[in-house]
Amino acid sequence: MENVRITWVQDGEQRESAVTYSPSAAEDYKGYKEAEDGVSDVRIVPAHP
Repeated sequence: MENVRITWVQDGEQRESAVTYSPSAAEDYKGYKEAEDGVSDVRIVPAHP
């Protein structure tokens, strides 16, 4: 199964999730992250081992 991470920009800094998600779960978490104040450029990216 493919695992992915979520990346985003917050307070001018690039950030990345500490955990990996399945692609379908990542879509949900992406939406939650986009709803946070001060967060932009939310992306789902492949997780590298």
